[in-house]
Amino acid sequence: MDWYAATPRAVARKPQRQVLAEFFTSMLVLSANFKYKPAVGAINFLYYIDGRWELSLIPPDQWTQARQDGFAGSCRLLADRTWTIEPSERLTEDTAVADAVRRFYDGFRLAMDTDGTLEDVLPFFAGKFSYYRRLNANALSRSLRATATMTGDRDKPAREWALQLPSPNQLLLG
Repeated sequence: MDWYAATPRAVARKPQRQVLAEFFTSMLVLSANFKYKPAVGAINFLYYIDGRWELSLIPPDQWTQARQDGFAGSCRLLADRTWTIEPSERLTEDTAVADAVRRFYDGFRLAMDTDGTLEDVLPFFAGKFSYYRRLNANALSRSLRATATMTGDRDKPAREWALQLPSPNQLLLG
C-alpha cells in the first residue's frame, strides 16, 4: 500500500538545473530525521538542531528559541515525489543552519563528481534511513530517473549534470 502511494505522479520534463536543485533540496529534506508519513502538499518544517536535520509538522513559532534559530524552511512534498523548500530568513544570515546547508551542498557536489550516471547517485536504497525516509528516497529516485529518461539525459555522467548546479544560495529557492 505505501509503495503504491509513494509512486511518483505528474513527472514532467524539466531543465537539468531544476532537476539538480530538486535533487539537492529533496536529499536535504530526506537527510532529516522524521518518523511520520509525509503527505503530498502538506507543509513540513525543516530544522537543524544539535548537529542534526529534523523534519517536523510543528511550525517554528510553536517551539523554543533554540529550535526557531535552527529553522531552515517550510517544505512541501510534491506529487512527483520531489520536495520544495521556502527558505527561512536564517539562511541569508551567518548562522549555524546556513553553515549546515553549505556543508550539505559541498557533500552533494562531491557526490556528483563521478563518471557514473545520475541514476548511480540516486538513493534507490538508503539502508540507514528509517522506513518513510527510505520509501520517499526510492520514490524520489524513480521520479528523477523518469525525468532524466524523458529528456534523454539518463546516460549522461553525473559530473556533466553537476556543471548545471546552481550556486548554493539559489538551491533552496525552488
